[in-house]
Amino acid sequence: MSKTMDIQINQDTLTVADSATLAEALSAYGAKPPFAAAINGLFVPKSQYAAHALAQGDKIDVVQPVAGG
Repeated sequence: MSKTMDIQINQDTLTVADSATLAEALSAYGAKPPFAAAINGLFVPKSQYAAHALAQGDKIDVVQPVAGG
């Protein structure tokens, strides 16, 4: 049986594999581009999403641009 961990994305709890990357969590969450992502308040470059391993309790913020002025 594989191990899992709980993380938070935009205050929603998501259970992912303990080896999950940011890219996998964003996909499971259903994030639709364009967006930026931060883990525990630190923005992660899009080029690093697939390589950035998550840890139990990480808090991810998905921010979408807002048009207008």
